[in-house]
Amino acid sequence: MANLHVKKGDTVVVIAGKDKGKTGKVLSAMPSENAVVVEKVNIINKHKKSRNAQEKSSIVKMEGKIDASNVQVICSTCKKATRISYKEVDGKKVRVCKHCGASLDVAVKIKKEAKKADKKVVEATKTEKPATKKAAPKKTAAATKTAKTTTTKTAVRKTAEKV
Repeated sequence: MANLHVKKGDTVVVIAGKDKGKTGKVLSAMPSENAVVVEKVNIINKHKKSRNAQEKSSIVKMEGKIDASNVQVICSTCKKATRISYKEVDGKKVRVCKHCGASLDVAVKIKKEAKKADKKVVEATKTEKPATKKAAPKKTAAATKTAKTTTTKTAVRKTAEKV
């Protein structure tokens, strides 16, 4: 499996093709195909057929994949389109900007850690059960039947007395 110089979440500029000069965020990376999908770049029309009577057939505009060699990563510190070099930091291989030497993987790691922290907070709130009010005891089926029969008996007695 081939490695890409671009990862999901990177900001890239297109350097070749019909959308040359456009910038966008990488929505997905496909290393096996050496391709990436960049938001608002290489817009294609996808014909969607209806699957049942309620749906309508339509033409949907969506981003198509482009070859990874046609994009260049934009460094977050120097704001330039750059080639990537690799350095070993703390025993890990890190992508580095050729112009300024800043790490390109730091921002992605911070975002992932923030998402993990958010998920933990959400899970913690889900496990805590909110205090609920105690409801009045519900009548059983037998109790409701006896209540109905007594009301009907009294109604019959009243009508009999009137006659």
